[in-house]
Amino acid sequence: MLYNFHEMQHAALAPWRMVANANQRILSTPFNPLSYTQSGKAIAAACEIFSDTTKRRGHPEFDIQDVEIDGKTQVITEESVLEHPFCSLKRFHRSPGPVGRTDPKLLIVAPMSGHFATLLRGTVQQMVKNHDVYITDWRDARDVPLTEGAFDLDDYVEEIMSFLKFLGPNTHILAVCQPSVPVLAATAIMNEDDDDCLPASITLMGGPIDTRINPTEVNNLATTKPLDWFERNVITHVPMIYPGAFRRVYPGFLQLSGFMTMNLDTHIGAHVNMYNHLINGDGDSAGQHRAFYAEYMAVMDMPSEYYLDTIKTVFQDHALPKGTMMYRDRKVDTSAIRKTAIMTVEGELDDISGIGQTKATHDICPNVPKSKRAHYEQKGVGHYGVFNGRRWREKISPKVSQFILKHNKTT
Repeated sequence: MLYNFHEMQHAALAPWRMVANANQRILSTPFNPLSYTQSGKAIAAACEIFSDTTKRRGHPEFDIQDVEIDGKTQVITEESVLEHPFCSLKRFHRSPGPVGRTDPKLLIVAPMSGHFATLLRGTVQQMVKNHDVYITDWRDARDVPLTEGAFDLDDYVEEIMSFLKFLGPNTHILAVCQPSVPVLAATAIMNEDDDDCLPASITLMGGPIDTRINPTEVNNLATTKPLDWFERNVITHVPMIYPGAFRRVYPGFLQLSGFMTMNLDTHIGAHVNMYNHLINGDGDSAGQHRAFYAEYMAVMDMPSEYYLDTIKTVFQDHALPKGTMMYRDRKVDTSAIRKTAIMTVEGELDDISGIGQTKATHDICPNVPKSKRAHYEQKGVGHYGVFNGRRWREKISPKVSQFILKHNKTT
């Protein structure tokens, strides 16, 4: 019922959005004398903000056209190289390609945590300069037919291993936030099996490996409520109008509400600033606001099985650091990791994965040689700044690339 009510509410606002869009266009045209008045600018700004905050956004585009490598412009072509029901593996081709270089294969594992993989656009844009980049582009669960079956944490681990086997030996992984746990689990299993396609290195960034350390507001919410509370209050069925009709999901609109309420004052302030930018004709600042919220408010539904498994395994049971995590009735033994190099990255101001939660990886992987370990903490950045923005480009990504190159097999 919750999802259906949301759809009805969205439909009910449609006429108002049409009116707001029409008024905004009329009051913004230079041929309208009212567009030069303070009241006209104010009404146009209010109409744009109303329309912008109530409209629905689909899957954004990566839209990476080109990058500069070794002083030369490389055209980037995005291609889906492997299609699974819940995920598309995408590659970013560089043309004509860096001359005289064989760059390492890098699998970027994007989080399945509400936002689309395009949230890592800045991550891809930086890493593609020195790596042959692939990324997991998770699908909106509401668009996956029920006939494709369920998708849980075990399936996520299996997806990672299947992508590694598709890409072949000497592939490196960069996991951002939530996938740090399944990536570490997959790495442990493949090391224990001495799989030829085990990752050469993994870089875990802002991931909840051990959420008992410096718990955040997100961690506390997951531990103060029983699992059945989440099942009763945030899980609902996809309406019949979507391909995934009747699938049980944690819907994107609820996730967005949670994201927004965590920093509500900040978001309200940002929209007030946007209103003022529009009135004052500050197009650059208004454009930056639009670009950020176009990405931030584009959300996807998560399969209920995966969401509930993650709450229980990662946040309530702390199964991986305790050594009790299971994968298809098999214990995940992180002490089996011996061949894969491990780097961890944290942000000083991270309010999603607290300081120390990702670094704990090194404590539960005692058999990784010291020469194959690295940890880096970036001062002055929060969760988003670990993988996007100026400090990511200038400080963090060079260290990640150096680590990958150091552990890349050249023969």
